[in-house]
Amino acid sequence: MDDMMLLATMAALLLALGAFAGVLAGLLGVGGGIVLVPAFFYVFSALGFDSPQLMQLCLGTSLATIVVTSLRSLAAHNKKEAVAWAILKGWVVGIAIGATVGVLVASSLRSEMLQAIFGVLAIIVGVYMAFGRDHWRLAPQMPEGILRAVLSPVLGFLSVLMGIGGGSFGVPTMTLFGVPIHRAVATAAGFGVIIAVPSVIGFLFVDISVAPPFTVGAVNFLAFGLIVAMTLITAPWGAALAHRMDPKPLKRVFGVFLILVALNMLRKALGW
Repeated sequence: MDDMMLLATMAALLLALGAFAGVLAGLLGVGGGIVLVPAFFYVFSALGFDSPQLMQLCLGTSLATIVVTSLRSLAAHNKKEAVAWAILKGWVVGIAIGATVGVLVASSLRSEMLQAIFGVLAIIVGVYMAFGRDHWRLAPQMPEGILRAVLSPVLGFLSVLMGIGGGSFGVPTMTLFGVPIHRAVATAAGFGVIIAVPSVIGFLFVDISVAPPFTVGAVNFLAFGLIVAMTLITAPWGAALAHRMDPKPLKRVFGVFLILVALNMLRKALGW
């Protein structure tokens, strides 16, 4: 495949991926990273860019898109006064520390190990999406003190190892501790910014042996630009669709789909 054909094929696949991720994000309220990371893995693999650092490339590129989409989402939610700034301020340091440690750990692991980690964590997220209930509670208010000091870096750390923003772990965490769902979704956008910014800076310094064109460190800027452009266009479509139908059954279906994708990632990680 010559360079122009490679770029055209890559661009077409990424545009389709960005459109799909944007609609899902708007329709189901899921972060794009949970879709983008496995999709990047299959796209880059199919184009011949498989390497021991392939998952780092997928994580770094996914997190780069999350910087933009989370900032946009945070600004939109803030206009509606839906962001719980007190929670965000209390969790910012711990999440940032966890995210930074996550980059250091992710950069030292082989792609197969990161695939396995993604697979296990995605199964947990998928099970919660498919079978979780809105009324589940662990406590009536968000944790403080030692529990917050433990949970906040863990949230940042696990999110980086999956290449996702604040939604997949942040929203369930907040709702389980009594935060209303709309406030949790809005505040999780802030979590996404805190997770993604230090992570992307770190991933820019990770060396990738076999990388697609327009890659710096572990961030592919062609994928970043195309994905961001498409998600900004199609996410409002998904949001509009969500107002016309009940997204809960679709969310459960997507949870099952995510479990299947995660199991396939585990299969590949184990060399089956």
